Amino acid sequence: MLDPDTVPRLLHTPLHALHLARGGKMVPFAGYDMPVQYAAGVLKEHLQTRSTAGLFDVSHMGQITLRPKSGRVEDAARALERLLPQDIAALPSGRQRYAQFTDAAGGILDDLMVANFGDHLFLVVNAACKHADEAHLRAHLSGDCHIEALPDRALIALQGPEAAGILAAFCAAAPAMRFMDAEPHVVHGIDCFVSRSGYTGEDGFEISVPAGQAEALATALVDAGAGLIGLGARDSLRLEAGLCLYGHDIDATTTPIEAGLDWSIQKSRRTGGARAGSFPGAETILAQLDDGAPRRRVGLRPEGRAPVREGATLFADATSSDALGRVTSGGFGPSAAAPIAMGYLPTAHGADGTIVFAELRGQRMPMRVSPMPFIPHSYQR
Repeated sequence: MLDPDTVPRLLHTPLHALHLARGGKMVPFAGYDMPVQYAAGVLKEHLQTRSTAGLFDVSHMGQITLRPKSGRVEDAARALERLLPQDIAALPSGRQRYAQFTDAAGGILDDLMVANFGDHLFLVVNAACKHADEAHLRAHLSGDCHIEALPDRALIALQGPEAAGILAAFCAAAPAMRFMDAEPHVVHGIDCFVSRSGYTGEDGFEISVPAGQAEALATALVDAGAGLIGLGARDSLRLEAGLCLYGHDIDATTTPIEAGLDWSIQKSRRTGGARAGSFPGAETILAQLDDGAPRRRVGLRPEGRAPVREGATLFADATSSDALGRVTSGGFGPSAAAPIAMGYLPTAHGADGTIVFAELRGQRMPMRVSPMPFIPHSYQR
């Protein structure tokens, strides 16, 4: 019998009591007790986000500030560039950028968001990686930056076509924000950090709020029309949007180029750019940018109605014993009205329209390589 004192206890986000009060079905996720769904169920939660607005608790993710010891945010940006291939020095105040921490082999240690708040940088990192990311930052940037994790803040995401209208009642500045704007704003009388971004492919906002005021803000947004949405619908929404999930579609065994994240690396950091290279794995990543990667993340549509899940092996034909790759995310796309998946294939087999076969319960199921996203993005450009 397990000793209860030796079993790791799940952590709670500041919205844990709200989840229980609203009927959330709780499951372990990244060390936290998190809602996978509510009474309406995953399908209705997914469709509500696409049609009106959904509210997600993402407080398990890590929030970290980098404050330059010199007082110049440009110095913090240049320091951070030593750890990732993105151009942070050119990121204007009030804007944020998607980035990846890379290792010496070009693999992805984590993906993150970086915002410039004028006098410091604000990072949001994945829950499962946040302690390692903080240690990574301290090991490499402590000479240039004051590094502070912010465990006393919650993070909520308001997503969907009615998100701006709902948030406008609590933050008059919200509708004027553009996709990837990131600024301090007062929301419902609370000092918050607000970005126009999210992980569903829909227009929306992510709001960093002091932990003690998170439940009041979340309740107000729900009462104004946003439905509470669990991890199940969050996953199906991001899959339809063709977005990577760390630990599944990307990890230390995948480079940004293999993952199809070329677009996130600006010209200044590429071969011939003003600050080319000088980040971990630059030799591999820049070579793949210039010459192509041996494999690529692709969208996949099963020819039948059965979903193909993560881990399924991919083959060139119905009889081959030589695996080509594997599915990294898969399920049914409620808005796509069909099963969808993502996975890795050799570049030679990755062209749109190519047929490959997935091993499913001892049978070979044909899958067609498909463009992503499966559902068009609705960002407010």
